[in-house]
Amino acid sequence: MESLSFSFPTWYILLCALLGAVLTAVLYVRSNTLQDQPQWIRALLAGLRFLSIFLISLFLLSPLLRSTQLDTQKPTVVIAQDVSESISTEWSGEDEAGYESQLRGFENELTGDYNVDVLSFGSSTRPEFDTSFSDKVTNISNALDLIKNQYAGTNLGAVVLATDGIFNEGSNPLYASTGLAVPVYTVALGDTTPRRDLILKRAFHNRIAYLNDKFSVQLDIAARNLAGSSSLLSVYKVEQSGARKLQEQPLRITGNDFFETVEIVLDADQPGVQRFRFVLQQVNGEVSVQNNSKDIFVDVLDARQKILILADNPHPDLTAMRQSIRTNKNYEVEVAFLDDWNGNTADYDLVILHQLPGRSASVSNVLNTLDENRTPRFFILGSQTDYNRINAVQSLLGVQANPRNTNDVQGQLNPTFNLFNTQDNLGQDLLAYPPLSAAFGEFTDSGNGQVLLYQRIRKIDTQFPLLMLGNENGTKSGVLTAEGIWKWRLFDYLQNQSHEQFDVFFTKVIQYLSVKEDKRKFRVSVSANILDENEQVFFDAELYNNSYELINGPDVRMEITDDEGNTYDFTFNKTDRAYRLNAGTLPVGNYRFEASVTYNGEQFTYDGQFSVQPIQLELYETTADHGVLRLLSNRTGGRLVYPDQLQVLADSIRAEENIKPVIYQTSRTRSAINLRWLFLPILLLLVVEWGLRRYFGSY
Repeated sequence: MESLSFSFPTWYILLCALLGAVLTAVLYVRSNTLQDQPQWIRALLAGLRFLSIFLISLFLLSPLLRSTQLDTQKPTVVIAQDVSESISTEWSGEDEAGYESQLRGFENELTGDYNVDVLSFGSSTRPEFDTSFSDKVTNISNALDLIKNQYAGTNLGAVVLATDGIFNEGSNPLYASTGLAVPVYTVALGDTTPRRDLILKRAFHNRIAYLNDKFSVQLDIAARNLAGSSSLLSVYKVEQSGARKLQEQPLRITGNDFFETVEIVLDADQPGVQRFRFVLQQVNGEVSVQNNSKDIFVDVLDARQKILILADNPHPDLTAMRQSIRTNKNYEVEVAFLDDWNGNTADYDLVILHQLPGRSASVSNVLNTLDENRTPRFFILGSQTDYNRINAVQSLLGVQANPRNTNDVQGQLNPTFNLFNTQDNLGQDLLAYPPLSAAFGEFTDSGNGQVLLYQRIRKIDTQFPLLMLGNENGTKSGVLTAEGIWKWRLFDYLQNQSHEQFDVFFTKVIQYLSVKEDKRKFRVSVSANILDENEQVFFDAELYNNSYELINGPDVRMEITDDEGNTYDFTFNKTDRAYRLNAGTLPVGNYRFEASVTYNGEQFTYDGQFSVQPIQLELYETTADHGVLRLLSNRTGGRLVYPDQLQVLADSIRAEENIKPVIYQTSRTRSAINLRWLFLPILLLLVVEWGLRRYFGSY
């Protein structure tokens, strides 16, 4: 319905009429041009002129045209169906088809009077009814949150939640229902009767272990209505050739509501992602054996870096350094004496040369091997050091010293050092540490590295480096210009009853020197080494030119191979300057991948491995929890029904007074002068008047 309104006083209309009357009178009353025509002709022409002028003046005042529209919005009923594995665990095909028919009938019963939206929820919430019942987890709170946010501001009448009440992800649905100002009707599925069942519920373990370490796995085992029964827990390592039994131990079930945590210690004896399986022997009368086993995946890293401490003679510093380095499990340290050592420094990631090269010990062969392999090295100077030779084998600092005379020096922290972060209050604490023994002489910073500690001699701060780190021709190097750091480690224990402060400081120095830069021109990374079976596998690849600039011109291809030898071929998508691949979800198992690219006639490859582990959460809890559904319905003003009561539920929703259509009134205002069609009748009035005047002889 439309109406005309004015933004000016109503008496302005009289002015428009007066203007029309005046202009009409001037032309038809005072003029003698149509005096010989009948009176009705003159009256008709005067009326046409008056009406056209009146309308033109009226619309020039911009009257407003207001229209009002009424819309009726039907209430919306959202049916959220749980499609996780636990729903159909004991359903036959006939049971599932029967329930689906009941649900569709309920939907059809409401359609017409209500807007009915159907959602499926489990690991995620999505539209439509997913009849596969294959989701590995149940997240009820996510479904309620999505409904609360998606239907905010609409005429949401009710939520029908069909589930067994079991949730193993997300928060408690009772908390998620807060703020959902509509009744929640719950359809109780599943069986609440506790049945005889032995369940391996959870396995707690670290996802990463280091090669040759031992790691523990804690298993939560539960049993219902099996008092007096016994079982056997077996541990297997799943390999490509099959499952190999590692150990087993008996399990005695002492009550009907039984729960026990068992700890298993395993060896990380092989690098890579290792798969272990824990199996509980079946007990007579169990309702399900699917939840009697669980697989875990552990990524065993061969990431230990080998460090060699090479010395000419025994010294307390050697033990202090070895004990400090061993506090970090990433390092494997070996102490050797030059006369007895016949190894190869190329096998080590860092070599610490204690008072070498010495005055009576040449290490030319060792240093040549270090240079050839660009192995990081750490020089510790002392009374046996050949200071003439030390200037030739490193370029971080220059030394002019007489080792027969020594200074007692303390460490003064360089505030501008930025190769790594130092501990808080380290500079102040070092002033209390006992002095080290440094050769008397001059130590000159060559500018090729950074000074971490300066020498403080008899409370006088000097610019002589005490500890210096840097990079010489692509090889990391360090120099400690004094001996006796064993005193610092003992003093730390005396002050703090632990060696932690010294160990953290020293291992940071070792970490800086031993970490190698990745100079590979082609690299590939996987989103995770261990993924759940419902996770998508993503890969990122980077290709560098000779100037180490990112490029993505050539195509990158990848081949993924599973345990059975099946291969999956992919081609990476190109991003801004790199590559990315979504390999989707893969079946449970161990996988190897190899990516390849050809650039400037050279082929680059990169290989690795990852594993996909099963999600078994739906198998650990098989007893439906209708109590939480009843509380949820009572709290929101709904009710709990069973699948065979869906018709009763439809009647309850129809009888609910608050679930009614909502009428919305929409008003629209616009200026009447913008209506172009109004120009036509005004033009018609003027044209008719002009035509009649010409016809009757007036111009």
